[in-house]
Amino acid sequence: MISAEETKAIFSERRVGVLIPAYNNEKSVVQVVESVLPFCEDVIVVNDGSTDQTETLLKALPAAVHVVSYLPNRGKGFALRSGFDKAEELGLSAVVTMDSDGQHFATDLPLFAEACRTNEGALIVGSRSFLNPNMPQKNSFANKFSNFWFALQTAHRLPDTQTGYRLYPLRRMKGMRPFCNRYEGELELLVRSAWRAIPLKSISINVFYPAPEERVTHFRPTIDFARISLLNTVLCVLAVVYGYPSMLIRKML
Repeated sequence: MISAEETKAIFSERRVGVLIPAYNNEKSVVQVVESVLPFCEDVIVVNDGSTDQTETLLKALPAAVHVVSYLPNRGKGFALRSGFDKAEELGLSAVVTMDSDGQHFATDLPLFAEACRTNEGALIVGSRSFLNPNMPQKNSFANKFSNFWFALQTAHRLPDTQTGYRLYPLRRMKGMRPFCNRYEGELELLVRSAWRAIPLKSISINVFYPAPEERVTHFRPTIDFARISLLNTVLCVLAVVYGYPSMLIRKML
């Protein structure tokens, strides 16, 4: 694996930043940001309406860290939209998104740097190991459920369609933003990218799962699962009338 310095050089040359959406993660957000800084000089943190000490802690970060804040909480999809806007304002051509709860390792950023160097313009998707004994069983089921619908909607297969550790090629996406404001926005971006013939590349990443009593999650099982199910229904319809025809036309051109 390449070094932190080499990773920073690749990201700088290719104008790649790191985007960290944050909501009430006062215990971990500073540590996450500080772990990223040796690997990337362009870091954006989106404070998605936090009501704890997150905003105060972010104000104490180095000036090189770009913070976007707003109230009230709008959801991860909206945070990604705001972060993408900021990234393009800064002249970045791509961003690596990672969660602020400490589940993702900054030491995996070299994997994204290597992948973006050899897969120009690809949307690079981190793939977790589902053999991790600490992974909640519901996560494994939810991912299999999501993978099935993604394959149906795009004719593409990915081992992990729910991970938040990804590199989005903003220049290749040409202004694409999620319409969905919550967690389902990440799935929407994957599907729409596939329809637009943006290459999808999967790479293996590490992930940390704390003990159940220490785990912080803002996922609302009933409401968010219902929203994801509704989105999958809509995407299946759109796949027939737009997605598959679009992919066919692009393949013929």
